Amino acid sequence: MTTSAKAPGVRQFFSRHGALSKWHPNYEYRPGQLEMAEAVESALADRKHLIVEAGTGTGKTLAYLVPAILSGKRIIVSTGTKNLQEQLFFKDIPFLQKHFPRPLEVCYMKGRGNYACRQKIYDAQKEAVLDGFEEVADFQIIEQWEKTTEFGDRAEIKTLPESSSAWNKIDARRELCSGQKCPQFDRCFITLMHQRAAQSDIIIVNHHLFFADLAIKDEDVPGILPDYQAVVFDEAHEIEDVAGQYFGVQISNYRFQDLRRDIARVSRQKQFVSQELDRIIDRLEQLADHFFGLFGNVEGRKGFDGRSAFLEEHAEGYTDLLMALELTSSHLKLLKSQPDEVNPLIRRTEELMLGLKFVLESDDSDFVYWIERRGRGCFLQATPVDVSAILSQRFFDKLDTIVLTSATLAVAGTFEFVKQRLGLPYARTLIVPGHFDYEKQALLYVPPHLPDPRDPAFTKMAAEEIILLLQHSRGRAFVLFTSYQQMRLVYDRVSLEVEYPTLMQGTGPRHALLEEFRSTPHSVLFATAAFWQGVDVPGDQLSCVIIDKLPFAVPSDPVVEARLRKVRESGGNPFYDYQIPQAAIALKQGFGRLIRSRSDRGVLALLDNRISKQRYGQVFFDSLPDYGFTTSIEDVEKFFNV
Repeated sequence: MTTSAKAPGVRQFFSRHGALSKWHPNYEYRPGQLEMAEAVESALADRKHLIVEAGTGTGKTLAYLVPAILSGKRIIVSTGTKNLQEQLFFKDIPFLQKHFPRPLEVCYMKGRGNYACRQKIYDAQKEAVLDGFEEVADFQIIEQWEKTTEFGDRAEIKTLPESSSAWNKIDARRELCSGQKCPQFDRCFITLMHQRAAQSDIIIVNHHLFFADLAIKDEDVPGILPDYQAVVFDEAHEIEDVAGQYFGVQISNYRFQDLRRDIARVSRQKQFVSQELDRIIDRLEQLADHFFGLFGNVEGRKGFDGRSAFLEEHAEGYTDLLMALELTSSHLKLLKSQPDEVNPLIRRTEELMLGLKFVLESDDSDFVYWIERRGRGCFLQATPVDVSAILSQRFFDKLDTIVLTSATLAVAGTFEFVKQRLGLPYARTLIVPGHFDYEKQALLYVPPHLPDPRDPAFTKMAAEEIILLLQHSRGRAFVLFTSYQQMRLVYDRVSLEVEYPTLMQGTGPRHALLEEFRSTPHSVLFATAAFWQGVDVPGDQLSCVIIDKLPFAVPSDPVVEARLRKVRESGGNPFYDYQIPQAAIALKQGFGRLIRSRSDRGVLALLDNRISKQRYGQVFFDSLPDYGFTTSIEDVEKFFNV
């Protein structure tokens, strides 16, 4: 049902003397929050799409949750991270529930790998699937927790190491799931999650789960999410890249290794092991190792343009691998008294066959084909060049209301870039300025004397400038880079010269590095893209954010290169129509780490003075909040000494 004339509207909640001011001891009236809440309420009532850029401190979470609850519709709220999901469900919803007279029917859903599989736990108690003391110790923690948990969500177990290999052996991923035929189906955490979702008005998911569901909707596979009437995307600037992953194809040597391991394990558990089956899967693994070895060992991503030539040169290795997959599938299908656990193995084998053929043989020009080497992993990928048509046809045109919100969606005051990239030409739009006094709280510093970042002298001079800035800020800084190589080069120079504790991305898990940064006075964290967004360190502990270069996407990256080519072929200018808007949004994300509350103060330093010297730099200035601005290091020193 929609909101009736007598039903409470959002103004009763968000106005200066509204319900929220009575509920929350530290409530602060925010005109932007009310404006956004009314826009969401109106979009839901009028069945319109809405794009909202809501600056940091707006209170956008409540601004979309309250009208979503009041609408009476079943609404999906999709977030950029699992952490934000948990904040919504365990903090924001309980706060609202205290004050709503009726029970709020809300649940959260994550990907299956986040949940335990009860049947796997019970099997592991009887069969030797655990290796080593650490796995046994971790399993004992899981075993005790399973007896009392309501949701089966790994995030509940605070004592389980992030890298626990024991968890990987008992999680509920669909690779080995026998569905309704499983003895634990009625008690299964995935079943219970789906039941809660079917009874909920608000379902909180993350973008990866949402697009995984959307991608299988046309397949002969049950959907993950129940039917819904509207969607709210928080952190909506991530949608294009996440959608591209799920509407594409990825084949890796890891998937072959996992398949071989699982067939071997299930064949022993369910007693259909045989010398012939062992020979078939051993041969499959050998052929897969040989095939993926053909792509070399050079780290990084590169285009896979010469696929025809590759197939011609390596026809035998490719054909042998396809035949080994076919033989594996046939053998499993012909098993007598076939256990239920075999069906997922057959499905995975056939998915690998289809995926391999698509990546190697498809002539679909709407996809870009590429290879990535990451450690021991080799990934063959086919990614849609442009997801706008897919999203428009399969999503935006089929649903009444979709709300996109983020602190970084507009470029120079307009939404044309995001509308074009996502296939949403007709939508209501709203820009809600940040709730902070950026001109007084933040100083943007651009050193005019540094060379162009492409100049070989840049790294040495940038490192010297960073040392100077850290002396003025007394550490307490993020130093963010556009490449790992540049990060390591600068870290090696700076860490030896400053007296403050230095941390570098890659030396530990992301959450552990962040915790160490928060708890170590005057520390400095050197990081790349993973720390440009979704990181919240309010207070004096983070008082300076230094960015080495304007964050233009690397034009030689195969996906970026294909997108630039498509813009050019459509008559556009790739630099102005794609690279600049994309970089402007990324820069806003990086700088957004600094000012997280009204009491925060700090310096934003951009070491790339092209923003001041090149004509296109104005687009960046027009996209950023109204920070104080200087090109003088003396002003930086004065700012920190106030």
